[in-house]
Amino acid sequence: MTDDGAMARVTAGAAAHWSPGTHILWRYRENGGEQFHIARPVTVVRDDADLLAVWLAPGTECVRPVLADGTPVHLEPLETRYTKPRTVQRDRWFGTGVLKLAQPGRPWSVWLFWEPGWRFKNWYVNLEQPLARWAGGVDSEDHFLDITVGPDRSWRWRDEDEFAQAQRDGLMDPATAERVRAAGREAVDVIRAWGPPFPDGWQNWRPDPSWGVPSLPEDWDRTPAHVSS
Repeated sequence: MTDDGAMARVTAGAAAHWSPGTHILWRYRENGGEQFHIARPVTVVRDDADLLAVWLAPGTECVRPVLADGTPVHLEPLETRYTKPRTVQRDRWFGTGVLKLAQPGRPWSVWLFWEPGWRFKNWYVNLEQPLARWAGGVDSEDHFLDITVGPDRSWRWRDEDEFAQAQRDGLMDPATAERVRAAGREAVDVIRAWGPPFPDGWQNWRPDPSWGVPSLPEDWDRTPAHVSS
C-alpha cells in the first residue's frame, strides 16, 4: 500500500491473497450490461481461502449510478426506475462505515452496519454473483433481492418489489431469478442455523486507526486483463 493511499497494484495471480491494509476496488456491473456503475475503494481486513473481509470507510469517494438528469435512482418511481437512461457520478460514502464479508464462491455477501458510536445496527445479506477476483479488486453484479438480519437474529426480505420490477423490465430472465431465489433460501438456512459469518463476532470488530481513506483511481472502470472467479 502506498503512502498516499493510492490503490495497491497487485500483480500476483488471482489465487493470491491481499494483505490486511491493502486498498482494492469492490465493483458492480450494471444489470443487463457490461459497464461498471458502482465502484467503492475499500481496505482489506482479512483475505484467505475462507473469507474476504473489507472495510468501506466513511468519507470514501465512490461511483454510483444516477439517472441521466442527475436524479438519484431511489427517487425515481419503481415503474421507470430501470428503464430511464442512466449515467454515473462520483460521490462520497457518508455516515458510518460498512464492513463487507464474502465467502469465496457464495452468491451473496454479508455487510455489517453500525449506528454512530459503534452501536451495532444490523447485518445485510446482499444477493449477487459470486465475486470475481482480479489484480485490483473484486467484481460482481447485484441481484436486487436482499435480506436484513437484526441483532436479535430476526430476519426479513428486502427489495422484493425491485426484484420483481427488474424481471418485468427484462434485466433478469426467469432462470436467473430462480437461481437468485434459491440463493436467498440458502442464505436464510444459514441465518436460521446461525452459521458463519454471523456467530463470528464481527460486530465487535473495529478498523485499525492508522488506516487512511482509500482514494478512487481515475481508471476505476478499467477492464481487468485477466478475471477468474
